[in-house]
Amino acid sequence: MLNDILKPKAPPIKTQGIKTKLTPFIAGHITWDGPGRWVEPFLGSGAVLLNIRPQRALVADSCVPIINFYRALQNGRVTAARVEQFLQREGEQLRVEGADHYYRIRERFNNDGDPLDFLFVSRACFNGLMRFNQRGQFNTPFCKKPERFRPAYITKICNQVQWASGAMRGRDWEFVCADWRVVLGEVDERDFIYADPPYSGRYTDYYNTWSDQDGYELAQALKDAPCRFLYSMWVENRFRRNDRLFDWFAGYEIATFEHYYHLGATESLRHAMQEGLVIG
Repeated sequence: MLNDILKPKAPPIKTQGIKTKLTPFIAGHITWDGPGRWVEPFLGSGAVLLNIRPQRALVADSCVPIINFYRALQNGRVTAARVEQFLQREGEQLRVEGADHYYRIRERFNNDGDPLDFLFVSRACFNGLMRFNQRGQFNTPFCKKPERFRPAYITKICNQVQWASGAMRGRDWEFVCADWRVVLGEVDERDFIYADPPYSGRYTDYYNTWSDQDGYELAQALKDAPCRFLYSMWVENRFRRNDRLFDWFAGYEIATFEHYYHLGATESLRHAMQEGLVIG
């Protein structure tokens, strides 16, 4: 049984294109009674998974730090208490040393990949936009806010960690770092796919590149899948229309919803946007 979403909650990880406020819209278009697995090949922030809470799930992302964070949360290595202690300590160092400490933690994370360091840099980076170079190293600069981790902000993050941990409890969720093609190769007719890929035609290289060809191949794979699916993609904003969506899914029902993204590298990416949800 899927969770009935009235007031969606935000996950501890923030990414561009986070779907927290869209989860009731997405949940309202799910046509599946849950006998198989919820399959999500582009986990991102985890907002949809954590709010919908299927009993069984196969979730993946190509971003290793995201998968490692949620695995650590699942196995108890990351807890709200540990996050609180960590952010109090490192936040105080950030207040005293500013950018020097941020870049010290960023270098440590790039060397060791610790999930708590990942949480720190993802919350203290410029505009909250995670970016990685071609070697997979986190390279977003400092947000220039030495007092970023005030007590209220730490409490907010800890509450999100506690909520996410509770959402996982008692559920059979598998987190894997894998290409979407591998993940979709695992589905059968009992499953349900929710695909939220990088948005074609917008800035997509937060961890790796995503081309129009990738988008086209994903669309074909979803249409050929043995189970039902939902596919998220932008429809239009005040500047342009996404014609790819209508070319790739001609003949499919597309539900729409107007949404505003607060994370964006440029002002043109922070305008209201019409979201599309292909129902397959």
